[in-house]
Amino acid sequence: MTPQDIIQKFSTKEAVFKQARDNYTYTQDVTVQTLEGHTVDGEFKQTTDVTYDDKGNRIENVTFAPQPTLTRVTMSREDFEDIRRQMPFVLTTEDLPQYDILYMGTQHVDEIDTYVFDVAPKKVEKDKRYFQGRIWVDDHDFQIVKTCGKSVPDIRKKGNENLMPKFVTYREQVDGKYWFPTYTRADDDLHFSLGDVHIREVIKYTNYKRFGSRTKIILKGEVPDEKPKEEKPK
Repeated sequence: MTPQDIIQKFSTKEAVFKQARDNYTYTQDVTVQTLEGHTVDGEFKQTTDVTYDDKGNRIENVTFAPQPTLTRVTMSREDFEDIRRQMPFVLTTEDLPQYDILYMGTQHVDEIDTYVFDVAPKKVEKDKRYFQGRIWVDDHDFQIVKTCGKSVPDIRKKGNENLMPKFVTYREQVDGKYWFPTYTRADDDLHFSLGDVHIREVIKYTNYKRFGSRTKIILKGEVPDEKPKEEKPK
């Protein structure tokens, strides 16, 4: 296969994965820390049970959230959006026009043979978030199994600096066919105008459980009659 064939194949599989994950509940544990040397001097922790309604809308039920002690950074809207979307990065056929994708070769990663691609946004539109970095695609299932990069763009406005750390996300196979994100880690120095901040983030995704499908299968273009059949009198 050519690199373009591989891209088309895995982006199609990623679209299936994206739809499948919306039919799984899971628990998301987020820990964000700032460090002075080796000492943690601020922390944000949150545990959330994630489900979806019958329209595919994400529902978050926070089950654990102690008072944050962060003082040198704050958790912004973009931070939470990146946790939801960019760190468990998905690249579907619908997303392809937004990115330049460069084939880098093959690599053996954690007992898996993979195709490696560098990914970067073609252009950055206002108020939109993108991924920039490298992805590893399983050469058998054609799904992303590892992501390493960062969310872009960084925001550098007077009185509003919002910088994003580099991160790595690993996926594991769930139910024998879907590669779902299970672990994300960031450990980086953010270069703010008032000084550097060493930040560490760990996100764990656990307890994946399928809760049912909202998809109706239509055969030969016919909508099945959903009315209950009347029973014949005995």
